[in-house]
Amino acid sequence: QVQLVESGGGLVQNGGSLRLSCTASGSNFGIDAMGWYRQAPGKQRELVASISSGGSRNYADSVKGRFTISRDNAKNTVYLQMSSLKPEDTAVYFCNADLYRSDIGSFNTWGQGTQVTVSS
Repeated sequence: QVQLVESGGGLVQNGGSLRLSCTASGSNFGIDAMGWYRQAPGKQRELVASISSGGSRNYADSVKGRFTISRDNAKNTVYLQMSSLKPEDTAVYFCNADLYRSDIGSFNTWGQGTQVTVSS
């Protein structure tokens, strides 16, 4: 079984910064694309940013220029550096990964989520 564990959420003031981390743990697995999603109260979960195994990045229009996604393949970890945070960025942030194992093939996994709250 492969698990994604997120960290780095919290409370920050308008204009502040936070860095989220997500590490995949388990045995005998590989990682393809990784990404961050968020879900605000009463809203659907939305893609924030994603990064392929080769490093290609994709961002939601609402975070372009403010958020940066990166990954450390040696540590099985993806990061989300968030700057110039706004109250509308308040949400639960979820890590997501496309994984594969030789015995079961490709599969997708979610982390448990971490709360980000931006005060006005």
